[in-house]
Amino acid sequence: MDNSAPVRGSDGAALPEDKSPGQGIDGSELAGPDLARAALQSAREQSAAKRKAMGKPGKPGKLRTRRRRGWTGAGPDDRDPQPLGRLAARIASEHGWTEHLSGGQVFAKWDSLVGGEIAEHTKPLQLKDCELTVQAQSTAWATQLRLLQRQILKRISDGVGPGVVKRIKVQGPAAPSWRHGPRHISGRGPRDTYG
Repeated sequence: MDNSAPVRGSDGAALPEDKSPGQGIDGSELAGPDLARAALQSAREQSAAKRKAMGKPGKPGKLRTRRRRGWTGAGPDDRDPQPLGRLAARIASEHGWTEHLSGGQVFAKWDSLVGGEIAEHTKPLQLKDCELTVQAQSTAWATQLRLLQRQILKRISDGVGPGVVKRIKVQGPAAPSWRHGPRHISGRGPRDTYG
């Protein structure tokens, strides 16, 4: 004897009791396809009763489920594939690397920024505190760079961005050292014999 109370839905109505799908209406045992049909019918009745108790409309045997779409709509979305350059720029700005990367672009794009002829005779050495140190191949090219300093600054600003390079310090050619040994005597100073 079962002492359990009948199962009730959210509105308080009693749900139908679970009938054993193995017995027919007259109490005889079912087998094969009849047993399968009886089990299906019992499941449909229970589902309809639960749906009715929950207050959800719909046809018996057909559940309404809202599926989440696995793709994005017509407009752009965060889940859409992003261009690598845009992602790299976002990561650089989040970590504060933008200034360092802009400075690196000055060295990487030196040929296109200043032009081929100037790039053949000059070499950027260092960028520190918005001051670019450039070494010229000869004293004549160092003088030429000092004269073209404003135009070069403008080209760098247009190519890389404003504020990356504010000043240019031009160095002449590096002369070899004549110091040999532990003792030395000061010479006559730098001369323009190399370049």
